[in-house]
Amino acid sequence: MDIARLRQAGPYEWTLAPSRAEAGGEVRLFADAELLRGMDDKVLEQIRNVARLPGLVGAAMTMPDAHWGYGFPIGGVAAFDADAGGVVSAGGVGFDISCGIRCLRTDLSWEQLAPQRHHLADSLFREIPAGVGEEGRLRLAVRELEQVMRQGAHWAVAQGFGPADDLPYIEERGCVGGAEPGWVSDLAKKRQLGEMGTLGSGNHYLEVQVVDRIHDEAAAAAFGLRVGQVLVSIHCGSRGLGHQIGTDYLLLLAKSAASLGLTLPDRELACAPIRSEAGQHYLGAMNSAINCALANRQILAALTRGVLARYWPSARLDTLFDVSHNTCKVERHRVEGRERTLYVHRKGATRAFGAGHAGLPDAYRAVGQPVIIGGSMGTGSYILAGNPPGQNHAFASASHGAGRAMSRHQALKFWHGRQLLDDLAAQGILIRTGSLRGAAEEAPGAYKDVDRVAEVTEAAGLARRVAFLRPKICIKG
Repeated sequence: MDIARLRQAGPYEWTLAPSRAEAGGEVRLFADAELLRGMDDKVLEQIRNVARLPGLVGAAMTMPDAHWGYGFPIGGVAAFDADAGGVVSAGGVGFDISCGIRCLRTDLSWEQLAPQRHHLADSLFREIPAGVGEEGRLRLAVRELEQVMRQGAHWAVAQGFGPADDLPYIEERGCVGGAEPGWVSDLAKKRQLGEMGTLGSGNHYLEVQVVDRIHDEAAAAAFGLRVGQVLVSIHCGSRGLGHQIGTDYLLLLAKSAASLGLTLPDRELACAPIRSEAGQHYLGAMNSAINCALANRQILAALTRGVLARYWPSARLDTLFDVSHNTCKVERHRVEGRERTLYVHRKGATRAFGAGHAGLPDAYRAVGQPVIIGGSMGTGSYILAGNPPGQNHAFASASHGAGRAMSRHQALKFWHGRQLLDDLAAQGILIRTGSLRGAAEEAPGAYKDVDRVAEVTEAAGLARRVAFLRPKICIKG
């Protein structure tokens, strides 16, 4: 990206004013010059188009891990006010609706686990379904799936997948309101019937990690973290259901926009007024997918607990937190001195409520919400804590990962799967995957420097670093 086109508004904030030839709101990018220069110019083009959508409140923003996406850039954040003609955009949520990370905190140390690491890696790979179109052992009828869409993780708990103690540590306490399975197509439902309790493919993974260092002692104590402790992170989303909903509504909302006289700056930003019938239909379908994703990660957490219990029967695996990316959520935010109800789109970005927020569990209210920046395969991840509105100027949003630095196609020119897995094994990182090509596409070098992304996320006031997690075992499709 050519940063000469931008104006630096702060050490880690950059703006782009709309030209005289185009109407639109402000663009704000949270990053440093190094990260910006590494981004594709398409990121700037896409977020500038987002700023031209009706009813935008504040700026259209990108997080430090931003990269080119479909519609919104990955790492794009924008809030809209329904009372001001604001819109909801399927391109602002994406195909993998509520892709997110469930982080499990164990009471095991790496020293306890290390002697069994090869057996554990094999067992997890055998028991956790992963891969393109891979189905699990759970097969639902349509009526059961519609219950999942309404009840989220609560449905999974009721079926015996984990304790109710998990629920307060999931966004929306495990179930988002406003789900309407009737607005989900039959094809989307059909694709999901056998995919509950599965990881999927691409950048989805299950990773066994060890806390390598602590950055914030007070927050780490509140989160129950200590150096040498084993964590398990599960990164996945709403699988075929979410993808099909995204596909269906990109077409439906594009048609609706045309019929309502909305001029889209980019057809990938298919949208409709929040108050319109089409807008409400999309929100009902999207919330159904969010609940499926929450239930999916709840089931996978239970399967993971079952595998570890074979080796360490008395071990505890408690939910640290479950964060979602790729959502549009109704939230209250103070804007120019008054509270407003906003529809906050986070495309490849994480909600990051600060200390004192009523939506946080009691155990975390003094320090803020856990934020998880997942690293690329073989590097590392960060646990952060959300900052209050006085520090976070992005509608309580933060980075969600390292962010791609090159496309999957480009990655295949530089890395070969078998060699990559051997190199990582030599570093003490065990990879189990059904696709060597998929592993090469997710090579660590295909992503931004996760350390830099986390540092800039903190420096920009979005969230502060709490702990760095070093990977030990990674299960991929």
